[in-house]
Amino acid sequence: MKLTRAREVATVTAPASYFTGTVYQVPIVTAPDPARVNAASVTFTPGARTNWHTHPLGQTLHVVSGTGWFQTEGEARIEIHAGDTIFIPPGERHWHGATATQMMTHIAIHERDPAAGHITWQEPVSEKDYLGEG
Repeated sequence: MKLTRAREVATVTAPASYFTGTVYQVPIVTAPDPARVNAASVTFTPGARTNWHTHPLGQTLHVVSGTGWFQTEGEARIEIHAGDTIFIPPGERHWHGATATQMMTHIAIHERDPAAGHITWQEPVSEKDYLGEG
């Protein structure tokens, strides 16, 4: 058993190479092998979002506050709210983030694949896709 106290975990600014806008991450768990789960609390300021990306073993997002947007490639952008949970199947290309006017925080949960890692980052989301005009 390993207890990590909240005071031991630093909030970090997410890397600009994978996100548009200001995004804060607080790690929850990166389980040691043979466990594979990773989880983080991620807060998006208004207008902030991920790049397009995929997860080899899928991802679960649980929105804890605010209002955000989520989009799977080829589908319409949807609005997400506190209490909503989304499961994204393995390999599904998608993005998620805050709306243009409200912050959003979600818990992101995914597993690491020993060969493929846990995420494949791709290009930034265009303003057209972000605003639902794509």
